[in-house]
Amino acid sequence: MTSIAGVVLFPGAGSSSSHSSLVAMHDALAPLPVARHDFPYRLAGKPFPDKAPVLIASVKEHVRAFATSVGVSTSQIVIGGRSMGGRMCSMAIADEIDPLEVAGLVLVSYPLHPPKKPDALRIEHLPRVTVPTLCVSGTKDNFGTPDELRSAFSVVPGDVTWSFVDNGRHELAKADAEVAERIAAWVTKL
Repeated sequence: MTSIAGVVLFPGAGSSSSHSSLVAMHDALAPLPVARHDFPYRLAGKPFPDKAPVLIASVKEHVRAFATSVGVSTSQIVIGGRSMGGRMCSMAIADEIDPLEVAGLVLVSYPLHPPKKPDALRIEHLPRVTVPTLCVSGTKDNFGTPDELRSAFSVVPGDVTWSFVDNGRHELAKADAEVAERIAAWVTKL
């Protein structure tokens, strides 16, 4: 039996909260309350994401509202998402001024660096991620190989669990159910 009261999920930069992977996660986590949210730029019909501070503020707002709606503190909520959505969740947790206190973090296809730019790492905030974290990624993800991810996340003081999808690329095509089951199994053990 898990002590987790709910999960809040966010999509990647090019998709919405109705993306098949987030729907699969939502379904696999039942009967836990799950919320899926779009970022402001998506709701406004813009094709490109807002700057990180706007996205991070959106994560905090949605997670806090969700926790209130289910009658718990955010510390009983797991948050996460695909690619940029997960990264923004990790940055909300690691915020130096107003960190979001949660029970755990799920990162699906974490965008460690842009494709073909392995030196442009997105890791400045990782040393401040102290919550249990599940990282699910494909072994052929061009945003970060398993070795690159493990190395970059070695600075995370919280417990990091790795789950790699063999031959999976960044989008983890045709692996929605498998990824969702891995996430549900991890969340129920928290």
